[in-house]
Amino acid sequence: MNISVQMLDAELPKPRRAHSSDAGLDLASADSFILGVGERQSVGTGIAVAIPEGHAGLVLPRSGLATKHGIGIVNSPGLIDSGYRGEIRVLLINHGDAPVTVSRGDRIAQLVVSPVVVLDVEVVDELDSTERGAGGFGSSGV
Repeated sequence: MNISVQMLDAELPKPRRAHSSDAGLDLASADSFILGVGERQSVGTGIAVAIPEGHAGLVLPRSGLATKHGIGIVNSPGLIDSGYRGEIRVLLINHGDAPVTVSRGDRIAQLVVSPVVVLDVEVVDELDSTERGAGGFGSSGV
């Protein structure tokens, strides 16, 4: 399966996997900026994609940025529907204890494309019972 990518900024690297078996395609920053402690910023990637119908794009954080600098994605995962054709933007946040400099071309996130099951909504008066029932947060004892 292929994914069509429009390079809105031809000087940036095209999305690619660091290793052939990686699930995510690395996304680069189209801008240079400093992200202060506790700050968030919408960052362009210089690309638009055509997610195949029946699939969704998930924009996920890079573990190296999280480990080294406390950088995450505010709405992780970011969701790209198959009908969207605009620029992919990433909502970065600095959870670390120091400002972080991001340079144009730095890898800031990764894109994973996943199949989606499209469901119809059926309203019912009652749900079937299960062993867990309505047990929520912490109900498993952890």
